[in-house]
Amino acid sequence: MQRHTISPRNNWQAAVEQLGFGFHSTDVPYWDESACYEFTLDEILFIEKASAELWDLCLGAVQHVMDNRLYHKFAIPEAYIPYIEKTWMEDHPAIYGRFDLCFKNGELKLLEFNADTPTSLYEAGIVQWFWLQDRDKTKDQFNSIHEKLIGYWKYLKAYLHPGKLHFTCVKNSLEDLTNTEYMRDCAIQGGLDTQLVFIDDIGWDRSSQQFVDGEDGPIVNIFKLYPWEWMTKEEFGENILVDKNKAYWIEPSWKMLLSNKAILPILWELYPDCPYLLPAYFESGHLSEYVKKPILSREGANIELVRNKSVIESTEGEYGAEGYIYQQLFTLPDFNGNYPVLGSWIIGQQPAGMGIRESSTLVTNNLSRFVPHYIG
Repeated sequence: MQRHTISPRNNWQAAVEQLGFGFHSTDVPYWDESACYEFTLDEILFIEKASAELWDLCLGAVQHVMDNRLYHKFAIPEAYIPYIEKTWMEDHPAIYGRFDLCFKNGELKLLEFNADTPTSLYEAGIVQWFWLQDRDKTKDQFNSIHEKLIGYWKYLKAYLHPGKLHFTCVKNSLEDLTNTEYMRDCAIQGGLDTQLVFIDDIGWDRSSQQFVDGEDGPIVNIFKLYPWEWMTKEEFGENILVDKNKAYWIEPSWKMLLSNKAILPILWELYPDCPYLLPAYFESGHLSEYVKKPILSREGANIELVRNKSVIESTEGEYGAEGYIYQQLFTLPDFNGNYPVLGSWIIGQQPAGMGIRESSTLVTNNLSRFVPHYIG
């Protein structure tokens, strides 16, 4: 794995905007093609193999949590437990997730799993692929995201309820809308009838006990870019449990377990010999060097990195009320002050590609940059 400093394409902003990528820059650049990462084919095959194995271990961990009634460790509301188990036992449709991995000195370690509402999908699947076509068509990339999304939506079509597949996110986030519309476009290419409805506009028909869209059409299948832990706290959340149509929510509610960092100590307890896992616990006393993480947090908020009993880096935020886990410190590799985390995508139960987010700090935060890659 090597980092190269390169020249961006002339007028690259117009090139990515033509793809519908409108959030490439804010106060700081988010899409950054002044650098790229090069991997050997053996490294890519290693990342792919590890991702497939981690996915299998995660499924085993979900079953373990259910068998041993460990929901209290995840701060999951009691009322949703039967529903979570139902979506698992009935194998409700699910399509994707993103492992955040640290790759350093030939070792690959799982930092966390974004299993419910992972973003950076569009950048990984489309934007970096077109960058590579402009830069060097003779090179390849770990990237079958687009093909696998279309193929798996096509496969899922037979397992959805008859009717439309709705897509939803919040109104005020261009990033969320872009990712949601990209996913919807893949579903359309997979042959599904779709409709966008913002989550603020989803209605509840009390008389018929069903969710409805802005045109009062019933919602029976819905892809959401909105976290389950938020949904369970919303007033409309309780309606999911009594919905006459038993709508499929994608990702399904059992993903609440995998998107929660409480799964990390569970994984370590079950699979301590797995080379891709870091020791992780619910108490701090087991480790001298560790990362303290809220079980529910986003964009690197409320993280503490501790070495020799001293905090070497920390972030602020509004998370932590539900509790913390403690994971062995395994710092990201340092490329002249740039710290990359690999986002390895699982689509339709299979590894599907990778996106790299790079920060100027050891904690990958909301100022991280997306940097493209290729196979050398």
